[in-house]
Amino acid sequence: MKTGLLNIGMIGLDTSHAPLFAEMLNHSGHPHHVPGGRVTVAFPGGSPDFPLSISRVPGYTAQIRDDFGIRMVETVEAVAEETDALMLLTVDGRLHVEQFAAVAPYGKPVFIDKPFALSSGDAQAISRLASKYNVPLMSCSSVRFAENLAAAAGETDKGELFGVDCYGPMELQPTQPGFFWYGIHMAEMLYRCMGTGCTEVRVTTGEEHDLAIGIWADGRIGTLRGNRKGNKRFGALLHREKETDHVDIYAQEKPYYASMLEAVIRMFQTETPPIPITETLEVIAFLEAANESRMTGKPVLLNIHETGAIL
Repeated sequence: MKTGLLNIGMIGLDTSHAPLFAEMLNHSGHPHHVPGGRVTVAFPGGSPDFPLSISRVPGYTAQIRDDFGIRMVETVEAVAEETDALMLLTVDGRLHVEQFAAVAPYGKPVFIDKPFALSSGDAQAISRLASKYNVPLMSCSSVRFAENLAAAAGETDKGELFGVDCYGPMELQPTQPGFFWYGIHMAEMLYRCMGTGCTEVRVTTGEEHDLAIGIWADGRIGTLRGNRKGNKRFGALLHREKETDHVDIYAQEKPYYASMLEAVIRMFQTETPPIPITETLEVIAFLEAANESRMTGKPVLLNIHETGAIL
């Protein structure tokens, strides 16, 4: 286990997570300060064809540089050269495989913010690179780490968990197709509770809502409801033999992103990812299958070659 203060590099300053994480790591007075690491250098990046990416870069770059004393560099390789661990925060999932390929040879721990990738092909390519260069690798949505969701998922007194229904906002972005932009949050919640083993996904879609139904190999059913109308709260219903529990993610006093950042720093220190890469690959396969079903209206089998099932 690594001890002492880690120098952390950021790649991609086109997301609100960049200043949020920088403040929680670099300012000891933050109410949810996470000790163990300090952000020292960053590469701004940005995707010109993605307005929600490129429009954010100037403001977040200035904030991170001026408020937190973080030095800007011109390449992702420079970030890897000068730090102990990397946070690949680039909001455009299309760039993750290219950026990870550039830093993987340095062999340093990497956290990739959601979405891990926008296809199973890219996800598997990242996984192979991580294996080749022995890179400790973690990727997830911060919603997965909400403490009340973890408590409900770990409940043992109410019988077997036989199904989970997750819900939340699901905006659509042309460059991040279908479920990948915001559906990733509900998918991470679903897998946090259900674990791996989904074999088939079918989707019903409309202008205001999407409903994805996943069938697990053992017969359990998990659903993901993405809303473009109404409230923007994340939550879940966990169905057990004796009771159904409702989890409102925002009812937890400690922010879920603080819990996730703690897990990221532990991974950097121990070089042991808390989420198996097989699960991350299956989450991407689930979203890919959901997008295909969303377009065709037909059930789609998961394509998860590197998780033990070849379909």
